[in-house]
Amino acid sequence: MKYQIYGEPLPVVTCNLEAGETMITERGSMCWMSPNMNMETSTNGGIGKAFGRMFSGDSFFQNRYTAMGGEGMIAFASSFPGSIRAFNISPGNGMIVQKSAFLASEEGVELSVHFQKKLGAGFFGGEGFIMQRLSGHGIAFVEIDGSAIEYELQAGQKIIVDTGYVAAMTESCQMDIQTVPGVKNMIFGGEGIFNTVITGPGKIILQTMPISSVAGSIRPFIPTAK
Repeated sequence: MKYQIYGEPLPVVTCNLEAGETMITERGSMCWMSPNMNMETSTNGGIGKAFGRMFSGDSFFQNRYTAMGGEGMIAFASSFPGSIRAFNISPGNGMIVQKSAFLASEEGVELSVHFQKKLGAGFFGGEGFIMQRLSGHGIAFVEIDGSAIEYELQAGQKIIVDTGYVAAMTESCQMDIQTVPGVKNMIFGGEGIFNTVITGPGKIILQTMPISSVAGSIRPFIPTAK
């Protein structure tokens, strides 16, 4: 499979497949394809895995697209202005990503639910108690809200992130939360009560425009029903 990402900040990824190659995607992500791409909708792994994907913000069903009788082409578009990033997933080199970040992947990649080990990080960290885990083998495409900024953390190195700005991290990273110091800072600082703390080693990808922040910014301008 060969791919090309176009059009940020309204990105799309086009994938050129060899005969017999298959792509997996969440429902509704395909935007155009060649006529020889065969579509099949399934739970892709059984009811248990399907429910796990639902808990992590993805669809119960997934679509499988296979190139039949020759080379095929298929394109997947992001659902929100931002970036599409490709991750090369392999055993021991998986990724933890925000809910609903999964866009598409080669069929060797497995999407599953990832529970934060520390309850505090889950309930207060802004990324949620449940995230998505990408494992297996192959290339996976992930949606990033806004621009993507990458950091490579050394063992024990930490970075403090405002809630909601963590888009993805390698499995080797650890996530926790800490309170904003000082009652006055909490009440009047405008940054909330908690921050997310990521500890290396590993790669972390931050996003500049979380959809939750965008929703909060436009909410005052939406007329309310009378």
